Amino acid sequence: MSLGGKRILIIVGDDYEDLELWYPKLRLIEAGGVVTVAGQQAGKVYRGKHGYPCLSDDVLGEMNSADFDGLLCPGGWMPDKLRRDHKVLSLTREFAQAGKLVAAICHGGWIPISANVYRGVRVTGSPGIKDDLINAGGLFEDAAVVVDRHFVSSRKPDDLPDFCKGMLEVLAR
Repeated sequence: MSLGGKRILIIVGDDYEDLELWYPKLRLIEAGGVVTVAGQQAGKVYRGKHGYPCLSDDVLGEMNSADFDGLLCPGGWMPDKLRRDHKVLSLTREFAQAGKLVAAICHGGWIPISANVYRGVRVTGSPGIKDDLINAGGLFEDAAVVVDRHFVSSRKPDDLPDFCKGMLEVLAR
């Protein structure tokens, strides 16, 4: 499946879940996607929960959803910090309203929750945020991946193969 140069924005910050950023990033690139990793600072090296470094390509505050076909919110503790950033929330809402990919894995679901885009959406996530997903109006399912229109969600790193297949399916439409 080729993405033909579709552009995907990945959010990064300290304490991201290493596998949940790197596995999808490399899989998207392998499929022909153009990936931009953006954090609160450009050119900063962010450290994952397990110490793996990720260099930010750009600044989240300067990102425009019109320049991308999809958004990826990796898990870890990072989403709890970045969901307080107004620009992260407005970007997430813009992707959702435009019918573009909004993908979240594990605790990454905290960002769409805080952006208030999960009401009536079938979702999954880490058991630790199950109540948050339900309280945000999401229709929780305990599954490796849930694809509902342009929303893709998964529970944990073990679900990454299914998660990436779901993202690729949505992006290939």
